[in-house]
Amino acid sequence: MEYLDIFIKASLVDNMVFAFFLGMCSFLAVSKNVKSAVGLGVAVLVVMALTVPVNYLMYKYILADGALSWAGGQYAEIDLSFLSFIMYIIVIASVVQLLEMVLERYFTGLYTTLGVFLPLIAVNCAILGASLFMQSQNFSDVYQSTVYGAGCGVGWLLAIVLLACIREKIRYSHIPKPFEGLAMTFIVTGLMAIGFMGFMGFKIG
Repeated sequence: MEYLDIFIKASLVDNMVFAFFLGMCSFLAVSKNVKSAVGLGVAVLVVMALTVPVNYLMYKYILADGALSWAGGQYAEIDLSFLSFIMYIIVIASVVQLLEMVLERYFTGLYTTLGVFLPLIAVNCAILGASLFMQSQNFSDVYQSTVYGAGCGVGWLLAIVLLACIREKIRYSHIPKPFEGLAMTFIVTGLMAIGFMGFMGFKIG
């Protein structure tokens, strides 16, 4: 029940797109059709699910104040938390590079479709945001952080796929000239964010 609560909160209540407006560049650019949106969304989900628990372990046993006490009493006072940003980015970039190699080797069509946005996952602020928010959650074990990372990824995937579905539908609708294109996309995104606000206060158990 505890893990489900973490997952629901990460994916719906604290949705990276609609609650914090993180990862908006690729969210808006790749949501023109559902196929590309699903591909990028799954890629972001995989990266989040892998990097958040790895960064949790790194923070807990290396970066946090006193985390190095396991190495000996003389290291107990060392605080390396100022290295959090750079270390998290290194982990994220490494995972994205591995993912890019796998897609290029086994999923050439998706690799071509995503184009420049695939390597840009490494600088997707939603992924870095998930690791930074993880620090403030005070998770008790790596399993909670894994569920949190997966929840954040599912939330981002859900957001971009929903927007892509709507954009494909409204493509055949009569839209006033001033609201065509990106303007309507911003309006739809805002309405979706208002809709997701309905999940605030939602708690399992």
